[in-house]
Amino acid sequence: MSLPPEKASELKQIIHNHLLKMDIHGKIREVLAETVRDDQGPARRSLSEADFLRALQRRGIIDDMMKDLHFTQVAHLPSVWIKHICNTVSNIDPSRRCLYLQVLGGKAFLEHLQEPDPLPGQVCSTFTLYLHFRNQRFRSKPVPCACEPDLKEGFLLEIHRDGIGMADATSMLSMCDPVHFVLIKTDTSSETMLVSSYFLDWRTVLSSPSSKTCFAVELMGVGSESKVPAGVLTVSLELYPPLPEILSADIISTQQSLERQRAAEKERLFLVYAKQWWREFLEIRPSNQTKLVKIFAQDENGVNRPVCSYVRVLRAGRLLESPRQAARFVSLLAHEKAPVVGGGGKQEQWCTLMAFLCRGKGDCEDHATLLCSLQLGFGMDAYVCVGTKAKGVPHAWVLTRGTDGSITFWESLTAHRYLHRPIDPDAPPLAPQPKPSYPYRTVGCVFNHQTFLANCQPSDAVELCVFDFQNQSRWKAMSEEALKSVCAPGSTTSLPPLPPLCSPSLDPAAASNQLELEMRYLVSEHRKDLDLATVWDDHLSYLLSSALSAYELERCTGVSCGNEEFQDAVRRAVPDGHTFKGFPIHFLHRNARRAFATCLRSPFCEEIVCCRGDHVRLAVRVRVFVYPENACAVWIMFACKYRSVL
Repeated sequence: MSLPPEKASELKQIIHNHLLKMDIHGKIREVLAETVRDDQGPARRSLSEADFLRALQRRGIIDDMMKDLHFTQVAHLPSVWIKHICNTVSNIDPSRRCLYLQVLGGKAFLEHLQEPDPLPGQVCSTFTLYLHFRNQRFRSKPVPCACEPDLKEGFLLEIHRDGIGMADATSMLSMCDPVHFVLIKTDTSSETMLVSSYFLDWRTVLSSPSSKTCFAVELMGVGSESKVPAGVLTVSLELYPPLPEILSADIISTQQSLERQRAAEKERLFLVYAKQWWREFLEIRPSNQTKLVKIFAQDENGVNRPVCSYVRVLRAGRLLESPRQAARFVSLLAHEKAPVVGGGGKQEQWCTLMAFLCRGKGDCEDHATLLCSLQLGFGMDAYVCVGTKAKGVPHAWVLTRGTDGSITFWESLTAHRYLHRPIDPDAPPLAPQPKPSYPYRTVGCVFNHQTFLANCQPSDAVELCVFDFQNQSRWKAMSEEALKSVCAPGSTTSLPPLPPLCSPSLDPAAASNQLELEMRYLVSEHRKDLDLATVWDDHLSYLLSSALSAYELERCTGVSCGNEEFQDAVRRAVPDGHTFKGFPIHFLHRNARRAFATCLRSPFCEEIVCCRGDHVRLAVRVRVFVYPENACAVWIMFACKYRSVL
């Protein structure tokens, strides 16, 4: 028997909640510890999954679990079912060392002190906790926002080195990768807000008796509130299998202190070098003082880091197929400037990649650094440009250089591409000059993960710039060795780890159907208020799909195709003497009421939705195109056909 995805996930959640009540994790941990202990004899062999399953069955854990879930015919269940349930519950590979991290609840989220308890079925703001550790990503289920939120979740983190099965205490001590916590608040209108971004050093568990420890983690705010506590989480850490011998707390604190000292010394030396480099740059010409040369940028925790450390080589596996599709994906992440309390202009805040992806929106710098990272992953020679747009507004975009010397600008907020041809200021007055189509006015510097170049040409106007980075009279470069000392992966422990992209969990067909049903309901209700009947033409609605597919393909590739077939199908579906009208619109969200309100602000759409006449037939089609991180391109097309009356 198969279930639709939404029903399957609902059933999984019910089973998960029930197993938490039974403390099934605790029982399985006991069996695992006992099995590992028994296996430590002289004739030691690796513990297999089958051994572990037999141990669970011997202790009656599976029988108890099945009875509690009201499976009466336990003995007749196929072994593959039992294996699947055990894997779902425990998910432990006995041959590898794992860290079981439990969040046992939250407290002191004082911003929500006056928040009333939500009523059953009431839509409320929620907290969701995201984790990243050594290329593994997790998320908790959303819980209602409260002063003491019910954040209770367990995460099984695998600790391993390439080629090593069971990591010992010494090798784990040298693993300085933190567990990155990102707490996101989602309000009732589905808007997300970054509450906290915290890096947890988990290695204290290496000195804990029984390889288990529990402590409170104080989460700080972000941006201008990075020194203000946001709340406290109670966290438990446990190693599986437990360490045969624990390390002393002094050894761990000494290792952490050495790592901090090494990082601080590298950062100090780079700062000394950067100051000297900046003085040399200003001596080239006085006008360089006014150019937008950005060497350091502050992240969400108020930490100043070199801008090159925000760009890494990021490969998307099979989630993205081309540089243009990568640009489309980045453009679907919403644009929002960092929030400012009170006046005073823009609050500058560049985000770590994990915080940007979890929040699903960010400023132009976040978009540009992500797009540049993806383009580098696709083997392109890509750089982030920092400069200005019209009216001197600071902006960041991406530049790629072809092997033939061609320069292409990529606008990360829209996925638009522009070919750059510089104007020759020494050309005769009547000589034809290229007309720039891009919106950029000035460029102060360009950078990627291993290069930083400042523009030292007489003018920083983009239309006059020559992007010949080997020419030292046009571009002043920083030492690649100096940049590598603080920006290369693993160079310092203060550098945030690079998270992988997550594959989408949304079912595009189910999401499209749901949103289309909601749109039909809203159109019918709107027409009812105008005393108009609503008759839907399902065939015409279906025909609109090809147009929406063509629109998304054009946004991805820049190539328009399929329009002739759509027009031909519509001509066949609309009888002689009838008029057809259609209105497509694009959104980055799936909120039906917000989308419908926006559509009605267009006179073209309102004319279709409120159409009066003889033999009026309405159609609406929704297509949700899903990308990594559940980024969505939502296309909606309203249409109507009616008999023309002179």
